[in-house]
Amino acid sequence: MSFPKALNNIRKPKETLLWIIFMTIFLTELLFFTWCRVQTIGAGYEISREVKRHQDLIILKNNLKIELARLKSPERIAKIAKNQLGLITPTREQMIIIP
Repeated sequence: MSFPKALNNIRKPKETLLWIIFMTIFLTELLFFTWCRVQTIGAGYEISREVKRHQDLIILKNNLKIELARLKSPERIAKIAKNQLGLITPTREQMIIIP
């Protein structure tokens, strides 16, 4: 008994179902791997942005410390007191010594 060639190429239903299951599992794993990779790359970009922001904030903090020191300098305060407020250094007669 000989089957025609076309019938020999038809797979059994169990083999076809098994093939579909394996392909579904493979595609699911592939999609999961791709999703994980995209999430990892996105997290890396976010970390890079936050590191850059942190560095910018440190630079700003240092600049503000320098400006604060400049604003609090005694020379600057004395100059403002003399020129803008008209204050002068007190004489000995104006000073009161507290025991």
